[in-house]
Order: sequence, then C-alpha cells, then structure tokens
Amino acid sequence: MRFSLLSLSALVATSLCLPSVNHIVHEKRDRLPPGWQYHEKLQGSKVLPMRIALTQSNLDKADEFLVDVSNPESFNYGKHWTHEDIANKFAPSAETVDTVKSWLTSSGIAPERISRSQSLGWLKFDATVAEAENLLETEYHLYKHTTGKPHVSCSKYHVPEHVAPHVDFITPTVHFDAKIPQAVAKPVEKRAPTTTAAVGHPVQTKAALGIGAPSSGSLPKKGARIDIKAIIDELRNCNRFITPNCLRALYLFPPGLTANPQNSYGIVEYTPQAYLQADLDLFFANFSKNQVQRTPILNSINGGIIQTTQQGFQFNGESDLDLEYAMALVNPQKVTLYQVGDEVQGASFNDFLDALDASYCAGDDPFQDASYPNPLGGFPGPKNCGGFAATKVISTSYGYNEADLTAAYERRQCNEYMKLGLAGTSFLFSSGDNGVGGNRGRCLDPATKDYNDGSSGIFNPGFPSTCPYITSIGATQIVPGASVTAPEQACQSVIFSGGGFSNVFPLPSYQATAVKSFFTNYPPPYGADRFNNSQTTRGFPDISANGANYVVAVNGAFSFVYGTSASSPTVGAILTLINEARLYAGKSTLGFVNPFLYQNPGAFNDITLGGNPGCGTAGFQSVPGWDPATGLGTPNFPKLLEAALKLQ
Repeated sequence: MRFSLLSLSALVATSLCLPSVNHIVHEKRDRLPPGWQYHEKLQGSKVLPMRIALTQSNLDKADEFLVDVSNPESFNYGKHWTHEDIANKFAPSAETVDTVKSWLTSSGIAPERISRSQSLGWLKFDATVAEAENLLETEYHLYKHTTGKPHVSCSKYHVPEHVAPHVDFITPTVHFDAKIPQAVAKPVEKRAPTTTAAVGHPVQTKAALGIGAPSSGSLPKKGARIDIKAIIDELRNCNRFITPNCLRALYLFPPGLTANPQNSYGIVEYTPQAYLQADLDLFFANFSKNQVQRTPILNSINGGIIQTTQQGFQFNGESDLDLEYAMALVNPQKVTLYQVGDEVQGASFNDFLDALDASYCAGDDPFQDASYPNPLGGFPGPKNCGGFAATKVISTSYGYNEADLTAAYERRQCNEYMKLGLAGTSFLFSSGDNGVGGNRGRCLDPATKDYNDGSSGIFNPGFPSTCPYITSIGATQIVPGASVTAPEQACQSVIFSGGGFSNVFPLPSYQATAVKSFFTNYPPPYGADRFNNSQTTRGFPDISANGANYVVAVNGAFSFVYGTSASSPTVGAILTLINEARLYAGKSTLGFVNPFLYQNPGAFNDITLGGNPGCGTAGFQSVPGWDPATGLGTPNFPKLLEAALKLQ
C-alpha cells in the first residue's frame, strides 16, 4: 500500500478543518498479560488490517423476541424464526453504519478503502500504523512472548463519544494475539477491558481455543477402574455404579422407541478430544447391545477429526462419556457429533457457532478464535461459515471461567445463543465441577483479581453458564448407601456442582421470581466481597442431573467418571425424548426451554441436601426451590412430559 505526500497533506488539512470532537476511552488494559514484554515502538509505515465490530440493532428487544416464542403463555409459543428473519432483525442499523463510516472518512480513510463484511456486522479497511494511531488517539507497540511470538497492540484506544454506542470493539487494539500451537499446555494470556466483570483480571489470548486441550479444567474427572462383572444387578447398585438403566430409574424415563426424522440431538466435541469406536462398542455390548458398531453422524467443522494418535483419558474421556450415554439414552434416535477444530489450533465455541450461522462468522475475534489458513499448518481453510444445521438439542460439556474472556466477547456469543434459540434450538452447558470456584478450582484474588489457588478469594462463575439464553446443568448424586428411588443430593463425590451468580449478565425475567425467593428465604452468609450479591444478575445452574459414578468405557476398560460433563448429555437426552413425543403429537420442539422449566418447578425433584463448596467456603447450599447449587432440581420425566404435551 502506497500513500503519496499529496494524500498525507490532504489528511493533515482535513484534520485541521474538523470541529472539536470529544474522544473517550473505548477499551483499555491495565497490565501486560503473563509471558509478554515490550519490544519496540511500531513503525508508522507498517500496515494494519483494521476491523470494527458494529453494534447490532434490536438487541434491546432480544428478551422480548425470545420470550414471545419460548414462554408457554405466549400466543406465538413454538413459532420459531427462520435464520433469514433473525439476520435481518439484528443487522446493524443504517444509522450505525453511517455514523461509523462518517467518522472514518472525516478522519482521512477514503470511502473506497472501507468494505463491509458479508454478515453486515463489520467494517474492514487497511491502515498504516500512523493512520490508526491518529484515528484512535493511541500508540501501537510491538510485544514479544517468551515463546518468541510477536504481537502488535496498544494499551488503550479512543473513539468519539457520539461513535462509541455504535462500536462493540475494534481490532487490532488492546487484545493480545499469539498463534501458539494447541500442544502448549497453558494458553497465552489476554487482557480483560475495564468494562468486563473480571474487574481487571487479565484475560488469556486464545483461551477460547484451549477448550479441548487436555489441560482444560472443564473436562470430566476419572475415578477407579471397574470390574464390569461386579455390576450384576444394575438397579441395586446405582448408588455405586451409574448406568443408563440407573438414570432411567432415577428420572423415570423409558428407553427410546422411535426416531422421528424431524428430531435431532447434537453433541459438541473440541479437538483433540475424540471418541474411540472400540470404547463405544465395549459400552454398547454391555448396556445397549443393538448399538454395537453404531457411530454418530459426523459433522466435521474446520478440519475436526476423530484423532487416534493421542489416546488416554485426557484425550478420550470426554467424548467417550458424552457419546456413550447420549447415544444409549435416545436410541434409536441418531446422535450428531459436531467435531470442531484441527489438531494444530483447536477451536473455540465461536468457531462452532460460525459453522451454524454464516452471519455470525465475520464477527469473530481474531485474538480468541481460530483463523484459516493457519500458518502453523493444520486445516487449510477456508473457515466453515454456515453450512451446518443446528440440531434441536445441543449439549456441550465444556466451559470457561467468566473471567477468562472479555465481557464484550461473552455478550456477543451469548446473543448468538439467543438467536439460535429463536430458531428453535435448546443449548445445554455443563455448569462446572468446582462448586463456586472456576476451572481447576481457581478463585479470584480480592486485591489483584488474578487467579489464586482456590483456597480463598472471590467466587469464580462459569461461562456460558452465566449466559441467560442457555440452560446450565449442575450435578447431583445418589446419597451413599441409598437406593435409586431415594432423594439425591448435590454432588459431593470427586466434584462439586458449579453454581453462582454472573458478574456480566443481568437477571433474566424468567428466573426473577426464583432468585428473589432464594435470597429472601435462604440468604447466603457472604457479602459482596465474595460474590455478586446484588440480586440483579443471572444465577446458575438452571437444573441438574446425576454427575457421579458413571460407568464409562475408556481406552478399552471401564472406569468411573465424574462431572457435570455427564449431567448435561443426560438432560439433553431427556429433552430429546420429550421433543420426540411433541413431534408425534404434531407440535413443535421445545426450543429455548428455560421459561418452560421455571414455570413448571413441580416437574423437578427438588434437591435439599448438600452444597457446592469452593474458595475456602461451604459455597451455596441446596435448599427448597431454586438454588445456585442444583437449580430447580432433577427432571421428573412423567411430570415434565405431561407439562410439555399440554403446550400448544
């Protein structure tokens, strides 16, 4: 790109003629993430690929739109939107596009240099460092990571006050990017802007891509190996060994009998996590004999493969668990496997969402999500943008800490779950395995807001569980020594059900009564120094299911597995069976299910024993009604089905 002296003079002249405009800080970081250090000032002639994320329109009405199709009392219940309707409804307004373009052109960026993404949500242009610094009233520097990877960044940037409401964020700016291979055990740090709920906690660059890494704190936990011969009378031993029949007995749901072609159930896995067919067959040979040699329907996204080069519980445990139980519980209905990401970069939740919704694709954060082609190898591209259909129910047994990512990033992703809910998909996420602590049991230091060892500090809620447009699934267990018909308790074996309150997302209307009742009748013994006790933010989980002592075939042998990673696919199977019944009754599938759940608390087994300790505290206790340990409780299938079939 060449810039003549004449055009530079015109730029200067233009800037001198502009009226005074008040610029405000849009994003900033307070410190360098670990592993990075300053290298040098960036040369003004270097060229940067500038990207401006435009604010979407009608997001202030998102709740209204979603409630209209998901509230059982609404006339439009079950009348889900088309993807075209959704894209048009939330496209940035003409005012937003014109305001941002006017700012750019008045700052010397010629109109012909500006293009708009196919998704309509982004403006793109190339600019020299000098131009970008003038535009954003900032300075760009080159930083280097301990691995030797360079990155261009600034510490803060400004936009005109009248432009700020029309811009979500701009890249490259304060975010950090280092395309470091997935094999690195710990993802590289990325900062959190001051507007995030992380209150200054440094956010990891590519933390989103580390979700499938063996070191990910959201994977299930392995217990002892099991002699399968010990499980002779399944139902008498459910307090020690959870099998598909134990879950059916716990929640009173039958084996699947039909497979309506309009019904579907999806499980999401992130490379390098992968199932082994031999493990599925070993499990099915013992618990679902007619499924031996059955495989899930594979949707490979961005080079997602069922890798077999790396094996062991840390690579196969999650996928084996999810698929063995999902497939067995909904059989003969088929299960779709969304395998996301190659073995080099891995993938983020956004990369999966891109494949479902092309209009979302162009808005990815290049400093958190995968980019193709990848110079380090792997999937050659192009990135999968659209082309994959969302199943009616999608279960994901992975999760981040809310403090891992910026609030802007999380809000944008959460809004996409809202849009897919409008289209009729039920999204389920496991709530976490460390009680009120985050992944790996970490909490937030009150002074620095950095992660600590989990023995004290501020509670660390999980994301996307805090997003009000998904269903968060906690964990319970059969009380040791009790029968399968006895009331369960919050999970206390190996893991603790993740739960708490968001620092980012407001309290949704469907949950307001339940949360108010909890605080009124069972106020927690902690103050604002421990958690967001404002009573105005999203609480989680929504509901729970058993998450302890699952019998899982992994790497050729049976082992105990623990985690909300088990609870989520179990609930997903139950919702899939309910969808099956509704479809055969000529009704729609459930779609976004939370309003229905909270309007039918009597369709759940209320959990009143146990809690979810963490951060050096007893956490929250399971109490009558909703609580931030087990939610509304566990499903009572006959009651839930009856309520669902009464809906239009």
